[in-house]
Amino acid sequence: MSILQKAAKAVMQKAVELAPDAFIPGGIPDPLILERHALIGAPVPRVDGAVKVRGAAPFAAEFALDGMVYAALVHSTIPRGRIAALDTAAAEAAPGVVLVMTHKNAPRMKPVPMIFTQPKAAHGDSLPVFQDDAVYWNGQPVAVVLAETQEQADHATSLVRVTYHAEPAITSLAAARAQGLEPTAFMGEPQNVEIGDAEAALAASPYQVDTVYRTPLLNHNAIELHAVTVAWHDGALRIHDAAQAVAHTAWSLAQAFGLDEKQVHVTSPFVGGGFGGKLLWQHQVLAAAASRLAGRPVRLALSREGVYRVVGGRTLTEQRVAIGADHDGRFTALIHAGMVAMSPHNNMPEPFIMPAKSLYAAGSFRLDVQAVRMDMLANTFMRAPGESVGSFALECAIDELAGRMDIDPVELRRRNEPDRDPTTGAPFSSRHLVEAYRMGAERFGWDARHAKPRMRREGEWFVGMGCATATYPYYRMAGGAARITLARDASGRIRAHVEVAAHEMGMGTATVQAQLVAARLGVPLEDVTVSYGDSAFPGTILAGGSQQTAAIGSAVIAALRGLFTDLLRLGGHGTPLDGLHFDEVRGHFQDNASGLCKAGDPARRASYAELLERAGHDALQVEGQAPPPLESRHWSMHSTGAIFCEARVNAVTGEARVTRLLGSFDCGRILNAKTAASQFRGGMIMGLGMALMEETLFDQRNGRVMNPSLWDYHVPAHLDVPPIDVMWTDIADPHAPAGARGIGEIGITGTAAAVVNAIHNACGTRVRDLPATLDKLLG
Repeated sequence: MSILQKAAKAVMQKAVELAPDAFIPGGIPDPLILERHALIGAPVPRVDGAVKVRGAAPFAAEFALDGMVYAALVHSTIPRGRIAALDTAAAEAAPGVVLVMTHKNAPRMKPVPMIFTQPKAAHGDSLPVFQDDAVYWNGQPVAVVLAETQEQADHATSLVRVTYHAEPAITSLAAARAQGLEPTAFMGEPQNVEIGDAEAALAASPYQVDTVYRTPLLNHNAIELHAVTVAWHDGALRIHDAAQAVAHTAWSLAQAFGLDEKQVHVTSPFVGGGFGGKLLWQHQVLAAAASRLAGRPVRLALSREGVYRVVGGRTLTEQRVAIGADHDGRFTALIHAGMVAMSPHNNMPEPFIMPAKSLYAAGSFRLDVQAVRMDMLANTFMRAPGESVGSFALECAIDELAGRMDIDPVELRRRNEPDRDPTTGAPFSSRHLVEAYRMGAERFGWDARHAKPRMRREGEWFVGMGCATATYPYYRMAGGAARITLARDASGRIRAHVEVAAHEMGMGTATVQAQLVAARLGVPLEDVTVSYGDSAFPGTILAGGSQQTAAIGSAVIAALRGLFTDLLRLGGHGTPLDGLHFDEVRGHFQDNASGLCKAGDPARRASYAELLERAGHDALQVEGQAPPPLESRHWSMHSTGAIFCEARVNAVTGEARVTRLLGSFDCGRILNAKTAASQFRGGMIMGLGMALMEETLFDQRNGRVMNPSLWDYHVPAHLDVPPIDVMWTDIADPHAPAGARGIGEIGITGTAAAVVNAIHNACGTRVRDLPATLDKLLG
C-alpha cells in the first residue's frame, strides 16, 4: 500500500468514527472500504468468459423457438410526410412469406412512454408505432415482413412498394437554427448555470481564449447487432432481447400492449456491447406486435444498416468555450455554451456542460445548452453522453490557453484545481485528480514534451504530446434490489447465489459482484454465482451511467444485512455469536469453513453450516432493497483522470497516427484490475475513434444517413490502436458502496482532446471540428 493510500485509509477511519451515519447509504460503513480483502482488486477472469469462448452463450438472435418466423423491415425514404399508398401484394405472394404488417393491420397499441417521462420508461422517442400513416424520419420502419427464413423475409421487403405525400422537412442545421433555439434540461435539471458576470470577467481578463468547437453525429456500432426473439403464451409476452434495461423494457412493453407488468418477461443473459444504444426502440415493439398478429414466435435481427435507420446515436454539437485567466493562470471566467440538435419527438439534449460544472475553479461561470429541432432519428445515450464531447471542447480550449500563456498544460490545470465543487459548493466525496496527473505524467515521460509545436521530427513525421482531463459523474439510480440465497448443498458445501435484474454486457459486472459477495460472506469465489439479465429478478437496474456496480452493490449490502440478521436470529442462540447484532459480525473463512465472526474477534465465530442447522434450514433466502441514493445530494461525486497522448503527423501526406496513450484514473477502489483495465482501454479506444475517424454523414437534402455500414463509417481497427497504458490511484471513496465509483464511461472522456492536443503539438495545426481527418491537417 502506498503512502498516499495509507493516509487516505487513516482519514476514512477517522471520518467513520466522527460520523458513521454519513457513509454507506443505510448508515453502516462497508468494512471492505477500510481494509483490503484479497479478492478486492484481484484480476479475476470474467466468470462468463469460458461460456463465451466455447460459443455456448445464447445471444438474443440465437434462441430457436418452435414455429418461429423471421422478420425484416421496410424503411421510409423521406424525412417527413405521410404514406400515400402501400402495395404489399407481391411481397405477400413471395415464397415463404407468412405476413406483411403495416399500420393498416397492426394491433392497436398505446404510446410507449419515452425515457425520462416515467421511472421505468425506456423508449427512445414519443412516437406511435405503426398506428397511423405518418412518417417522421428517413429510415422509419413502414412495414414488417415475416417469412419462414431470413432470406425469404429480406427478399420480400424489396417487393413492397411505398409512395409518399412528402411534407416540408427540416434536415439541415441552418434551417433548424432559423427556427430558433430552445432551453434544455437533462434528467429533469435545467442545463443552465450562471455564477457572476462571466462575459464581463472574460472581457477584463489579461489572457483569454474564445473559440467554437464542433462534433458530428455519431452512430452506435456494437459487435452484436440489435435483435429480439419474442413469443406470446396465453396472453403473456416472453422476450429474449439484446437489452441493457430488462425491467424497464418489460414495464414499457406492458404499457404498449395493455398488460400487467408481470405478464411481460424479458431476458437478456448476454449482450454483445451496449454503450447506451440497447434500450427500447421500435424494432422490439414491432416484433411483439407482429408475433401477436401472426400467432407465431418472431425473431427480428436488425442489419447493420438497420441499426443506423432505427437506433439513435450521439447528436451533433456546436460549443463555444471562452476562458479568462489572470496573470497567474487562474481562471476568472469559464463560459461553455452552445447548441445540440434533437428530433421533435425525443428529449435527449447532449449535456456537454457537465465537465465544466465540476472540473475547474473559476471566478465566474456561464454554462448553457440549447437545442434546435431537426427531422431525423431520435438521438440517444452514447458512452459518456455529454462528457465525451464536452471534454473535447473544454480540454482543447485549456490547451489553447496554456499555449497563449506559455504555461505547461498540466500545470495550468493544477493551478485551477478546486477544493470544493465550483458550481454547487458541495464538498468532494473523494478527489485525487492532481495525484493522477502526477502519476501519469511521470510514467508517460511528459517532461520530454516540447512546449512549442513542430519541435520534434523523426523522418517525415512530426511528433507531439498532448494531455486532457477525464471526468464522469457518480450515479446510483433508485430501484436497486437483489436476492441472495445461502444454501448447503448435498455435499455439505455452503454456496451463495445472487439474483438481480441487472446486466452483463462484457464489462465484468457478474465477476465483480461475485468477488464482493465472496469477500463479504467469507466464502470461496467459486462458491458464489450471480444470475442477471432477467426481468423476473428483483430490482430495476439499468446498465447505464456507469452506476451498476454501485446500484447492485448497495442492494447486495442490504440483502446481506437481512441474511446476517436471519442467521443470528434463527441460528445464533447458543453459539459464540449469541446476542450480537448484524452490524457486529462479518463473513469469515477459517479452517476450510465459511461462517460469521464478531468484527475484530475472529475467535468468536460460528460456521454457516452450524447456523443453518440450528435454524432448521438447508437454505436461507433474503431480498434486499437498496436505500435511496442520497449520497450524491451531500457530496460532489465524480470519477476523474488524466489522459496522455503521443501523436505523429506526416509532413508530406498530413496523415495522423497515435503512437501512445496513457490513462491515469482516480475512480475510487478498483474492484477487479483485469476488468477495470479492459473498461478503461475500451473507452479510450472509442475516444480515439471519435478524435480521428468517426462521423455519421447526414444528407441535408433528404435527411438520410449516407454511410450506414462499417465499410463507410470508420471505427478503430487493430492497426489504428496503439499501446494503451492504464493506471489508477485505487483510493476508496468512503461515500460509495465498496468505495468504488464508475469506470465504464470515463475512458472516452478527455481522450479526443488529448489526441487533438498532441496533434497540435506535433504539427501546429489546431483542429476544432471533429474528426481530425487528413484533409483538416494538410497545409
